[in-house]
Parts: sequence; structure tokens; C-alpha cells
Amino acid sequence: MEVWDAVWAGFAGATGWPAFGLMLMTIPIGLVIGMIPGLGGNLGLALLIPFTFGMDPTSGFAFLLGMHAVVHTGGSIPAILFDTPGTGPNAATCIEGFPMAQKGEAGRALGAALTSSMVGGVLGAIFMAMVIPIVRPMVLAFGPPEFFMLAMMGVAFISLMSGNSILKGLMAGGMGFIISFVGMDPQTGVVRFSFGVLNLMDGINIVTVVVGLFAVAEVIDMGLKKGGIAHGKSPNLKGSGVMQGVKDCFTNWWLLLRCSLIGQMIAMIPGLGGDAAAFICYGHALQTTKRKNEFGKGCVEGVIATDAAHNSKEGGGLIPTLAFGVPGSSGMAILLGAFLVLGVSPGKEMFSDHLDLVFSMVWVLVFANIIAVAICLPLAGSMAKITFLRTSVMIPFILSFGLLGSYLTTSRISDILITVLFGVIGYGMKKFDYARGPLILGIVLGKIAENALHVSLSLYGMSFVFRPIASVILLITLTTIFFPVYQAHAKKKKLMEAAK
Repeated sequence: MEVWDAVWAGFAGATGWPAFGLMLMTIPIGLVIGMIPGLGGNLGLALLIPFTFGMDPTSGFAFLLGMHAVVHTGGSIPAILFDTPGTGPNAATCIEGFPMAQKGEAGRALGAALTSSMVGGVLGAIFMAMVIPIVRPMVLAFGPPEFFMLAMMGVAFISLMSGNSILKGLMAGGMGFIISFVGMDPQTGVVRFSFGVLNLMDGINIVTVVVGLFAVAEVIDMGLKKGGIAHGKSPNLKGSGVMQGVKDCFTNWWLLLRCSLIGQMIAMIPGLGGDAAAFICYGHALQTTKRKNEFGKGCVEGVIATDAAHNSKEGGGLIPTLAFGVPGSSGMAILLGAFLVLGVSPGKEMFSDHLDLVFSMVWVLVFANIIAVAICLPLAGSMAKITFLRTSVMIPFILSFGLLGSYLTTSRISDILITVLFGVIGYGMKKFDYARGPLILGIVLGKIAENALHVSLSLYGMSFVFRPIASVILLITLTTIFFPVYQAHAKKKKLMEAAK
């Protein structure tokens, strides 16, 4: 089938019945799942896959992707309103989104988050369609050395996420690395840092850390304060600010475009996922902005960067999944189970016999992101007013949903205790001005870096750093680390000369 024929056949399939109706049915489900901390798209996919029995492939994937494509869009709402990320990648949204809510700018933050999510999701789908003809050589060019270097590049961004204290950021990131090593060593099978606790042999689940570090920590902080989430402000009955957030996205269109592209590229590389994409794009926004002193205090550019990244990644993550059966993320790994249920095999068959199905997925991603924002945007002003409710009203809901979400991830009571523990740690970090983002990034990248380093050393020895792509990534990483140091030195030198 010719490519253009497949594009229009995919459009007909995505807009046909019952595919379009099934997609409309699961979009609200995806938004609700995203809003409940700890549930996430993986649980949603796992719950919905059994319902695809007997469906044709186009309808089945419309049913599943309609839900999965909008989970992070819904997850940005509690991240902004309550500092409680609905999904892992939404933890990056908390860094700037919640301070905006505290300043009474929740409507603006929601407008920016929803619009950048929509644009990122649509651009991710377009990107997926464009790279289909050249996807094979691009994905095959990345091996374990490149994965390790990409993880190190993510670590380099820790220093950029640390505000005025790089040392505190590196300490938080190092703590995240240590937490990622809890459990069984993938190379030797030796159990590390479990202290004899059986439930720690499988490691510490990222969801329990995120919920504790952000949701429970914020509940503790709210419990010690009076008033609402938005301190010292009065609710705007017209819900204005939402359209300002929409305008901010188009004012910062170049940042929006760049972060959408970065999110797609990162998602194409199996194993990195949306958490890494969101945090790396946040670091990129901080590195390239002229308003560095506003970051961490409620800067809309940080919201735009992270939300564009975590929605654009869906298109990128589907590419290695469809081409090689290599999932670009944990959600894509679960989606592979749906291939078996629907009688479709990823790989060469997808691009020869089922090219129209591939493009129907592209159209579903486009429609789902647009419809989800069309649902949420008119309600954003009303949702923003939640931030003016008394904390005594909000705390039971936030704590209940957070702990329930943490429990549902693994169904272990011990994870609730771990969540509470990280809540105390998170409150301490907030109190003593330690950025919590680097800790999450350290956990996300720790396992990736460890596995990739072991395999790289086994295959190439230390010479793996001289592989062409790995060398380029290493050069970018070193530039990221030392260029700000050079800038600071040059600025200090210039001030000294001016003083003379």
C-alpha cells in the first residue's frame, strides 16, 4: 500500500464506526485515571485490554490509545492544583505549576498545561507519521553505550534544576541514584540496601516515591498552614487567567516546538520513557531561558516545556514498539500485549500489511489530544477555584487519593508506609530548600544508567565512550555542565574589572 493511500485509509478507519465512538468513550476514562495520583496509563491499559477481545485491530487500538494518549493531560491538573502528580511525568509539572497556583495563577497554569499538552500530542503524532519511512536505521543506531550517555546527559540537567545551590541539587540527585539501587542487582542477583525487608527485594516503586515526595509532603505543609492553597488571594469568579496561559504557549512557540521534538526523540529510545523526557525538557527550558531567577517560583515556561514533552512522547514511543516490538516505555510494553489479543504482529508486517493501521494510530493520537483539551479547557477556570478552598477540606481527599494510588500500584501495605516515609523526607526537603525534582530524576535514570553501563563495558570495555553517537552525547553533556560554570566565571571576572 502506498503511503498516501495508507494515510487516508487510516483516517477513514479512525473516524469510522465503531472506532471513533470507542475512542470518545475512553478519553474521559483516561483523563480521570490521570487525575487520580498513582493510577496512571499503565493500569488503565491493563484494565482495558481484556475488553478488546473480539474487536477489529483499528477499533481495538482506538479504544486503548484514546485512553492512554490523554492520561498525562489529566495528570497535570492535580499536579498544578495540589502539588500531587497524577502520573510519573507530571512530577515535572509540579515544579512550576504548583507555585503558580500558590500565587493565584492556577487558571493560567492550567491553560498553559492543557494547550501545550494538546500541541505536544499533535506534534508527536505528526512526527511519528514523518519518521515512519526512516525509523529503522535511526533506532538500530542506539545501543547500550548511547543509552548510558543519554542517562548521564539527564544527570547533567540535575545541576540546572537546583536553583541557586548546585550542591543541594547534586545531593538530591545522588540520593535518587541510591534509591534506584535498592533491590536485586540485575547483573549478579545480589540483593542491595534491603536491610532484610522482603518487600524491598523488588526495589522501591517510583509511584510510591512520587506520591510521598509531593502529595504527602504537601499535605503536611498544608496542615501546618491556614487558608487555601493560593495564599493571600481571592478567587476570580470569571476564572480568567486560563486564556492568558493559552496565549503564553503561543508567545513561547519556539520553546513549545523544541520541547515537543525533544520529547519525541527521547521517547523513541527504548527504556527512557516520559519521566526522563519531561525532566530533561524542564532542564532545557531552564538552560535556555532569560528568566532563570523565576524558575522554581512559578514560571509558566517550565509548565509549557514539561507538558509538551510528556504528551509528545506517545508518538515517539510507538515507533520502536511498532517497528521492532521493542517498547519505548512501560505503557508501550503493556500495549504489546494488545497486539497479541488483536492478532497483529509488530515489525515488518506492520509496515507492509498493516500500514493503514499504523496511520490510524497517528490519527487517534491527534483526535484524542484535541478532544481531551476541548473537554478540559472550558472547565479549567472552575477547577482553578479549588485552590481557594480551605486546606482542612482538601487534605482528606488529597491524602486518601494519594495513599490509595500508592497502594493500587503494587497492592502492598508496605508501600503505604514507604509513601508516608517519603512524605516526611519531601517535607524536610521543601523546608530546607532542596529541590525534589533531581531526586525523582535520579531514581528514573539510575536503573537505566546502571544496566547500560554493565552491558557497555561487557561489549566494548572503556572504548564504548568513543562510539560516534555516544561521543556526541558526551560532548553535549560536558558542555551542559561546564558552560554555566564558564558563564559564571566570565561574569565574576567582568564585575571585578568593573570594580577596578
